[in-house]
Amino acid sequence: MPATTNFAVAGVVVIDATNRPVMTVGIGSDPRVKSLATDKMWMGDIRNQRLTTLNLDRKVFTVLLVPMEEGELLVFSNAPGDALLNFIGSVDFAWDIFQHLLTDPFDGMTVVDKNAHLVYVSPIHETFFGLKSGDGIGRPVEQVIDNTRLHEVVASGKAEIGSIQRMRRSDRVVSRIPIKRDGQIIGAIGRVMFKGPQQLEALSLRVKALEGELEFYKRETETLRSRDYGLEAIIGGSSAVQRLRAQIIKVAPLEIPVLIRGESGTGKELVAHALHHLSPRRDRSMVNVNAAALPANLVESELFGYEAGAFTGADKKGRKGKFEQAEGGTIFLDEIGDTPLEVQAKLLRVLQDRIVERVGGDRPRAVDFRLVSATNKDLQASVESGVFRLDLFYRISPIVIELPPLRERIEDIPLLATKFLHDIAYRHARPVPDISPAALAELAERPWPGNIRQLQHEIERAFVFSDGVTIGVEDLSQMPARLGAAAPPTAPRDVQSRDLKNVIAELQNEQIREAISACGGNKKKAAALLGISRSFLYKKLTEMGEIHDA
Repeated sequence: MPATTNFAVAGVVVIDATNRPVMTVGIGSDPRVKSLATDKMWMGDIRNQRLTTLNLDRKVFTVLLVPMEEGELLVFSNAPGDALLNFIGSVDFAWDIFQHLLTDPFDGMTVVDKNAHLVYVSPIHETFFGLKSGDGIGRPVEQVIDNTRLHEVVASGKAEIGSIQRMRRSDRVVSRIPIKRDGQIIGAIGRVMFKGPQQLEALSLRVKALEGELEFYKRETETLRSRDYGLEAIIGGSSAVQRLRAQIIKVAPLEIPVLIRGESGTGKELVAHALHHLSPRRDRSMVNVNAAALPANLVESELFGYEAGAFTGADKKGRKGKFEQAEGGTIFLDEIGDTPLEVQAKLLRVLQDRIVERVGGDRPRAVDFRLVSATNKDLQASVESGVFRLDLFYRISPIVIELPPLRERIEDIPLLATKFLHDIAYRHARPVPDISPAALAELAERPWPGNIRQLQHEIERAFVFSDGVTIGVEDLSQMPARLGAAAPPTAPRDVQSRDLKNVIAELQNEQIREAISACGGNKKKAAALLGISRSFLYKKLTEMGEIHDA
């Protein structure tokens, strides 16, 4: 039936303690209604439900039972609408639900009329605002509730869902909804979604954590996108690095294959990127292949690709191999010295002929690429021992670029450390700390078998454990200045490198003397002034031959 908007009392029946109607008004005087009021079963149901519906002369009324001291009151009202009628008629405990919604201690409610005056404040809210029951009724809502916008919602007719509202030094999540009848605003209702700040704080912390992760990955993505793979990415001012840059500049424009040789962690991939970036192929892709990780049974499908349906599990559209992906660009075969012999034979074929044939295909495909390889092995020794093919060695190494290990470019450590500190500070949105001269001197004393990659990990670790202002010796990992095992035979270190170490040591010794003098000989205070540990200070004083009793 159509919903009616005429919500008014249609009748009343007063029942005494003996279950007899003693007063009737309106439809309560109808004999049928009076008969129901004396029906024990019907009255038993309504006493249980408290709120129900009654069909009478094709009209539907809501019936509310109100207990009194010496009897009961039945109130009959015109039906407020289909939705509410259906709810009351379907849910036997509709009264209890309304009671819960109005008094829920975890979900406060505020109701205002069309003039934005308070007409209802739930008990939990009255307690929160320090009001006695009914104290706020009739007052403008903005005079009772801090930072409310219910009066704005009444004026605009626009709902506000999930807003943050500050009330009595507490943050709450609220919803404000205008109430309309026949298209006209008759009031508004505000509901607090959380009782107190605990749930909001937990939600806020979770949101902040997710936002932090999002910002971190945004910065990571920006770093990757903006990373310069040219010569600027090769950090250092030593003569060894200057020679390396000069070699890259000469070799990059050529189409001749290049073999990059260097110990693990010396930056072979950076050099490969620089060669590609400075070459005529810079606008095409550079495809990286870890040759050591290529399994013999999958090498053909990985390198040469496969046709649709070539084998079980193959992509329905087929797939390009690494060499096809590098068409017009550069293919970088990393760790080529660890390639199995059976894979070497398949690599040699495509490097010689520049033709690939997909697995399951019968049509050779010509490919155009620039070849750059890298290894930390002595390939000539591998050839002599029979683990690397001589013909493949000649094919990949017309030009060999040797990368200096970090121990041969100690003077580059300050620049590298600064670069790594800026990178990690940017990724984590934190200030860039300084690094003390004593810490740099300590780093210069270490052997660095892992080279630049090991230095990067050391700087990142020190960043985490430092005070965020200055990285001192105490923030570095406990690593012996020299490893027991002999370092691989290398060319003698540049005289410039040894001289720089001496300059750093002399500067450090002078700073130690000045600090001890300024602290009146107190070594504990001097160590604190220098930002180093007392044990390191005593170590340096022993080396200087200046240990004295305090």
